[in-house]
Amino acid sequence: MLAAEPSEKLQVRALQALCRQVFGFRLAMILVSAPAALLNAAPGLGVRLVGAAVVVTFMVSYVLFRDWERFGPLLLRHPSLLAADTLFGSFLLVSAGPDTTLAYVSVCTPLLAGLVYGWRGAACFASLQSLILLLVHATLKAGRHAPVAEALLLPGLCVVAGAMGSTLRNLMLRFGAATQALTAVQARLAAAEAVSAERARLAREMHDSVAKTLYGVALAADGLAATASAAAPDPARIREQAELVSRSARRAAAESRELLTDLRRDHPQPAHQPSVWRELADRARDFTARTGLPVTCPRPQDGAALPSLPAPLARHVLAIVTEALENAHRHARATHVDVRARVHDGVLRLTVHDDGTGLPPGTTLERLRDSGHFGLLGMVERAAQAGARIRVGRGAHERGTEVRLDLPLPPPGPPPQEP
Repeated sequence: MLAAEPSEKLQVRALQALCRQVFGFRLAMILVSAPAALLNAAPGLGVRLVGAAVVVTFMVSYVLFRDWERFGPLLLRHPSLLAADTLFGSFLLVSAGPDTTLAYVSVCTPLLAGLVYGWRGAACFASLQSLILLLVHATLKAGRHAPVAEALLLPGLCVVAGAMGSTLRNLMLRFGAATQALTAVQARLAAAEAVSAERARLAREMHDSVAKTLYGVALAADGLAATASAAAPDPARIREQAELVSRSARRAAAESRELLTDLRRDHPQPAHQPSVWRELADRARDFTARTGLPVTCPRPQDGAALPSLPAPLARHVLAIVTEALENAHRHARATHVDVRARVHDGVLRLTVHDDGTGLPPGTTLERLRDSGHFGLLGMVERAAQAGARIRVGRGAHERGTEVRLDLPLPPPGPPPQEP
């Protein structure tokens, strides 16, 4: 018990607490019964023997009550020490008599043996303590006709206490085994959830970066092949399309390297990014230059400055905006996209509205997942990761699609101190 594995620490602590309570009860009973034992002892040598027994049993109980973690293993390795303590207690029992409160101290011995040694120890010490009680009762009350029930009361309590001790020990050990199994199951579930979350994150990153870029490379390559196979190919057009294929391929390679670097990163990312509006404006400018679709991102007119976001939140927000722009360019046949952001009551509201054809009727995440379209699904997952609320639909506009993201802003940190 005391040299158990780390997985059994919980039941070991519980057994230690029970053992301490047993010795605490013994201390109280010894203090109450010691005066009666000394008064009933024979003068001279008898008083000395009883006094020595009182001191020894009291000190042993006190030491084990106070430093069980230190001296408990010694008692576990040497059951003879508990047997010697039982014999010393018998001197007090003979002196004080079986009718005093000291008799109930004897019940603690089989209870402790059951907790420490199991059912074999409980049976051994319950038998020993019951025999001592019967001998004391028969010796001190030899001239009296005491009822048989009175003689068997304390021995019966010793047997019951030993059974209780071994039962409590088995319950604690089973509880520890169940706790260990539950911990192992929780660890496996946590590992499975972590793997599933990482797979979903990789799927989002691949869809939002490399997959889109490779799709653009394929379209550019198709255009280059069509131009080159024409009856009168235009060298300038071929050169322009070849440069587009080259830029797109380099972009895909850069995004792949960025994804691999993010997977292998073992140092913390920068705490904050530039302001939200600057990031959105840069993303809109790059998208217009790459696709030719006009994207406007006006500065907020209400005078509220847009804050900077922590790096993980900024990454999710920009990925959602980029996905909304890509959907407007590829699927909505839009001619203009408007990106706006403002802060109200501690919530960052970001909207991306295009003037395209809008979502098809009956569009759901399940249908998009079944048909292999994971863009909107990734947007919803990113919003959930960021703790934001996202809505995709027409909104308050007559046509087109609006993506609205409501992100509660984290509380501002302490201002940086001057060196």
